[in-house]
Amino acid sequence: MSFKHLDTDTLADWLRSEKLVTVVDIRDPVSFADAHVVGATHLDNVSLTHFLENAPTQQPLVVVCYHGHSSQGAAGWLAEQGFSDVYSLDGGFTEWQQRHSDWVSQ
Repeated sequence: MSFKHLDTDTLADWLRSEKLVTVVDIRDPVSFADAHVVGATHLDNVSLTHFLENAPTQQPLVVVCYHGHSSQGAAGWLAEQGFSDVYSLDGGFTEWQQRHSDWVSQ
């Protein structure tokens, strides 16, 4: 199993259309608390076990980091854990915040 790349415009379309999608943010807790994609869950070593036990594995899963680099490793790992439709957000939260500020939660 592997992950796919997702651009910010496609994620915005999914959220606007209320498509069922799980968004996880792997940035540090302070950055996540300051701002994140609306509806995103912060995923770190503390929350990982609970997430793996409770997240829907058949629903699209989008991994967000700062610039779209470290999310690729996390997305690959999550795909190996049984998630069937995993994406790394290209451009990360930096691009998301620039292009879709109306979908940023603070």
